[in-house]
Amino acid sequence: MTGLRKSGTFLTFVGALAIPLTVWAAGGAMGEKTPYADSVDKHFHPKGKPPSEHTLAVIKAARKSMPFDDTRDFDEARSGFIAPLNSKIIKADAGHVAWDVERYDFLAEDREFDSVHPSTKRQGWLNQMTGLYKVTDGIYQVRGLDLANITFIRGEKGWIVFDPLTAAETARAGLELINQKIEKLPVTAVVYSHSHADHFGGVRGVVDQERLAAGKVDIIAPRDFMQHAVSENVYAGNAMNRRLFFQYGVLLPASPFGHSGQGLMQNVAAGNLGLLAPTIVVKAGLMEMKVDGIRMIFQNTPGTEAPSEMNTYFPDKKALWMAENVQNTVHNIYTLRGAQVRDALGWSKYIARAMFLFGDDAEVMFASHHWPRWGQERIMEVLAGQRDAYAHLNNQVLHYANQGVTINQIHNVYRVPKSLDNAWYARGYHGSPEHNSRGVLNRFLGYWDANPATLIPLSPEDAAPVYVEMMGGADPIMKKGRELADQGKYRHAQEILDKLVWAQPDNQEAKDLLADVWEQIGYQQENPGLRNSFLAGAFELRSGIPGGASPDSGGPDMIAAMSTELFLDFIGIRMDSKKAEALGDHSINLITPDNGEKFAVNLSNATFTNVEGFLHDDPDLSITINRSDLEQIMMGVKSFRASIDDGTAKAEGNTDILAQIASTLVTFQIGFEVLPGTAGPVPEANLNPYSVAEDSVFTSGE
Repeated sequence: MTGLRKSGTFLTFVGALAIPLTVWAAGGAMGEKTPYADSVDKHFHPKGKPPSEHTLAVIKAARKSMPFDDTRDFDEARSGFIAPLNSKIIKADAGHVAWDVERYDFLAEDREFDSVHPSTKRQGWLNQMTGLYKVTDGIYQVRGLDLANITFIRGEKGWIVFDPLTAAETARAGLELINQKIEKLPVTAVVYSHSHADHFGGVRGVVDQERLAAGKVDIIAPRDFMQHAVSENVYAGNAMNRRLFFQYGVLLPASPFGHSGQGLMQNVAAGNLGLLAPTIVVKAGLMEMKVDGIRMIFQNTPGTEAPSEMNTYFPDKKALWMAENVQNTVHNIYTLRGAQVRDALGWSKYIARAMFLFGDDAEVMFASHHWPRWGQERIMEVLAGQRDAYAHLNNQVLHYANQGVTINQIHNVYRVPKSLDNAWYARGYHGSPEHNSRGVLNRFLGYWDANPATLIPLSPEDAAPVYVEMMGGADPIMKKGRELADQGKYRHAQEILDKLVWAQPDNQEAKDLLADVWEQIGYQQENPGLRNSFLAGAFELRSGIPGGASPDSGGPDMIAAMSTELFLDFIGIRMDSKKAEALGDHSINLITPDNGEKFAVNLSNATFTNVEGFLHDDPDLSITINRSDLEQIMMGVKSFRASIDDGTAKAEGNTDILAQIASTLVTFQIGFEVLPGTAGPVPEANLNPYSVAEDSVFTSGE
């Protein structure tokens, strides 16, 4: 991440995971002030409410019903401790706070909070056990510097780094700590376990560029890593940016009444995100090789937690690295911020294969989040439990679907088996049974519940006034809403209050009551994504969309890694079809001679398309530009027009087409309204890394 901009009064970081557009999670705040609450015992919002008697009953019941006497996780999380972090707060090179885990210290207090589910509090306490840890001889982890762990393996000549975090600053802090406490060594290799940026973005904090250029550092990744690291979420990136405000609660203060950890860890860092291309790609399903003298067996597991991912076994150390495929949580099958639904059954099968391949031999299992497991019995328990959790989710959702249960019912029907419900490692700290079960059904049957009434429904702003009118207007709805809330029937209350808010978006009293309802639902959730979504919704209903920091995520590493095809595809997404209808049909050739690429581009039927490897015989416009120069346009440093004018690009034909295309392009803004009546000032940051200014990459100057 090359730069960060501030807007509004509520300063926070929105970190980037899917690059260059998709912001994924929150870390430290932008600027000098992090989003602390004044007190853990005082609500941060003037309209905030304490837990109701009904919420207290839910929390109390959870404390009684869950297996809190099983403390093995705490023993394992403490095991191997060597040294604390040098600092729990890390500044970014740009001056803002890149990482602040200290603000979550309330989760490690030996007390309960009635506004936090006790299981969520327990997970947060475990995640607050930070520092440098020994996994086994020659393998160490630093936990608590980011959403992920950074892992160090002692090679023959130096450190082999697994998953160098999100930001250069936090990865650098991890390297400094192990160099201080264990041994000062150069980094000889980096292994990216998968294509999410909290596992590669900090690579420039651990890799010496001169050593890399000299061939003294290997960078190893699973097959298709670069494609997915850049492209997984670009197409709907701005929408994902907005949705993560809910899933990750990025504008909520760290507080028992607000953000109380993220399950995988507390948050994600907010520093400089980079990407260095792999020098070695693991293409085979299983591949054994020596990395700086250490034998490793890589197991590709595509389509599990990430579309490009791999486990690793160290046969001489009897150590099994499960990447992000096995953690102390059931993961997301459907990610609330938005992503393609994952294959739960396929995920289960890859875990099963790892058990047969390595389980009988492994003596320690560790991963990219949380803490290791020692001993074959414990390893096999966790592997088998996670295998079954994903398979059960897949199989039972389809079991019910084949009996007529729909996507709008499955989350109220599906239940985790009791044996797994009592296993801490199978709790839904990242993927809840509710939203995962809907995701599985959507993967196989799609969004429609087979009721014709829901096939082409009215938009909520059009349907809601009819409901409000039939219910007699705002007053009886408010009365009934309060009555239902007083009875603890919060989901019933939201049904009617949501209609009222959509029908009357300026009715602040209605929005405040719905916020009160959502707040209680949020307090009751074990899953941080669900909790954050309800609490963030309450926040926006009460105060409007908060101002906050927006990312400038189109850094040079990300742009250089982006394919030309992806760049052209995104132009098609930016195009406003209604504006393009008057332009007629145009054919364009784009040639990048330095890398041998060529594209036949079409503007027809108000649609911008491209096909790689072909050229039009008689194009209206032909542009020739080196890919290295095109990257300046992709980063927004120059425009096509400026590049043609200075001779960097050569154009033959009708260059007026560029201005015509430019007139149709929309610059996406992150601050669009999700909940009615909450829109505020549009954030000043432009999240589109392709545009130079409000016009476009086609016509604007530097």
